Amino acid sequence: MKQKIVLSLEQALSLPSATLRFAQLGWRVIRIEATPSSRGLPGDPNRYIGKHIIEDGDDRRSYFMAPNVGKETISLNLKSEEGRAALHQIIRELDVDIFCCNTLPGRYVQMGIDYETLSAIKPDLIWAGISAMGPAYPNVPGYDPAIQAMSGFMEVTGQENGPPTLSGVPLIDLKAGDEVYAGVMLGLAERAENGHGKRIDISMLQAASSWLITTLPLLDFDCDPSEITRCGNEHRKFIPTNAYPTKDGFIYVAIGNDVQWQRLTEIPKFNSLFNELRKTNEGRHEERQALYADIGALTSCYSTDELEDDFLAATIPHARINDVPQVAKLDAIKNKLTTTQLPGGREINMQPMAVDVEGAVTELSFPPRYGEQTAKVLAEAGYNETARAKLQETGAIYCASE
Repeated sequence: MKQKIVLSLEQALSLPSATLRFAQLGWRVIRIEATPSSRGLPGDPNRYIGKHIIEDGDDRRSYFMAPNVGKETISLNLKSEEGRAALHQIIRELDVDIFCCNTLPGRYVQMGIDYETLSAIKPDLIWAGISAMGPAYPNVPGYDPAIQAMSGFMEVTGQENGPPTLSGVPLIDLKAGDEVYAGVMLGLAERAENGHGKRIDISMLQAASSWLITTLPLLDFDCDPSEITRCGNEHRKFIPTNAYPTKDGFIYVAIGNDVQWQRLTEIPKFNSLFNELRKTNEGRHEERQALYADIGALTSCYSTDELEDDFLAATIPHARINDVPQVAKLDAIKNKLTTTQLPGGREINMQPMAVDVEGAVTELSFPPRYGEQTAKVLAEAGYNETARAKLQETGAIYCASE
């Protein structure tokens, strides 16, 4: 089977997170970055974010690393006719399967990356673009924090009486990336049946809003405002789901039904919580603040380990609240971590794949330097050394020095 080839005009996180998943499948991912200009540092701005991990001056810093392992990179000036022609020849000569981008839709045509142009070159091309609000809003820029604000995510996150709060994880970037992954897979399945390419447009706002499944539909039921705003660590509906203090930290307890509540109150430590009103979730909702206080007063008398033993024995959903170093050491995670190697050979652990896939690549090559594979890829596309030198001289491409 032919190895799938992905050509991706990408920067930041949303699209690199999607193409990382393709690299993990063993597909060839070639990322495109802009040629140098006088307006800022060259290439993806994320190259220059985070700690120096090789040496000062290297353009592969800590924040850039994990989303870009296992990839190649080329630098094209898509504002120039020669640069656009090079892109089109790469698609044709390398028989590219998938083209992705996360630039403003208003720039698609002028950069020669619009679906109509590229599908005319390769009719069975799968094309996927991420933007803030989709092609109907062609000039609206989008970054995760701004879309978290726009989509209501910040409004439903944080303490009940506190300010709107940003998620600690770039949820919308990653959601948009996953929608590209899913859309491309659907496109490939359809192409296998009909031989046709497909255009996929991902609106970060729409993708994010699709996750408002527990709040937005309540609007037509004349819901109480408290049902669609932030509530700290509580669950709006299932009582007494919340985070509780222990002698040595915190534990999260998730009571999802009346049977679980009964099992909780049958634990000797928690017998005192029982009363007739609290037998049902509706009744517990009436006493929820008192109930949270009562549970917290009990859990704070015991260690997290003690409580975990009790909850496990009673089949009560729970979890200690781990920090990131503790997550990396979990038995269920530590053997799933993906890895890369620094140029000096040091192994670096990274996040696991979302789902185990047979034959997946979990040891991925270190991200390339800016423009590292430009010469190699253009040679594959039929440009000889003289032609490449001319393109470099005119600024249509950038090739990293050996």
